[in-house]
Amino acid sequence: MTRRLVLASRSRHKVGELQELLGLEDVVLVTPDEVGIEGEPVEDADTFEGNAQIKVRYYAARSGLPTLADDSGLEVDALDGGPGVYTKRYAGPDATDEDNNSKLLAVLDGRPAEERGARYQCVLAFLDPSATGEPVFRAGAFEGRIATERRGSGGFGYDPIFEPEGEAPGARTVGQMSSEEKHALSHRGKAARAMAEYLQGEGW
Repeated sequence: MTRRLVLASRSRHKVGELQELLGLEDVVLVTPDEVGIEGEPVEDADTFEGNAQIKVRYYAARSGLPTLADDSGLEVDALDGGPGVYTKRYAGPDATDEDNNSKLLAVLDGRPAEERGARYQCVLAFLDPSATGEPVFRAGAFEGRIATERRGSGGFGYDPIFEPEGEAPGARTVGQMSSEEKHALSHRGKAARAMAEYLQGEGW
């Protein structure tokens, strides 16, 4: 029997990516729209875990179904860990990926590779409203640096300007990697594999 797991996101891209990363048989991720949930929570926590918890509680309470929430973002050493929880709106509340990339490249303009260290962070939260207890969290990090220019059209977000640890400065960005390569290294891939291990242990 197929089990439904609500993903606290209206992004079909994220649903598809996490469905693949979790690799759970007979489990299908569905969006809030698909289960009739309107509105969105106010994500006003100052940590990824805090925002993941806000989202998972909001959608689990309204759907009555097991729910998974993802909160992730980019931390740049030269920005004291910013943009962090403001990653999606770094260049403004309605910023596009292009806007955010342009702003970050401009802010870091002229800095050498050793001053461009950064990492992606991801926190996944799971909550089953039919069971007692608190949300379960799993996290992953993806170390690297900010490139000096965009390269590649793959991925999304800051991928075209993020050089993974292990790549030389000026070498490939995540935007130039296959989805398989990205998933093996990425913050979301690590968090999803850890969450899948937990869920399988719970009988999912």
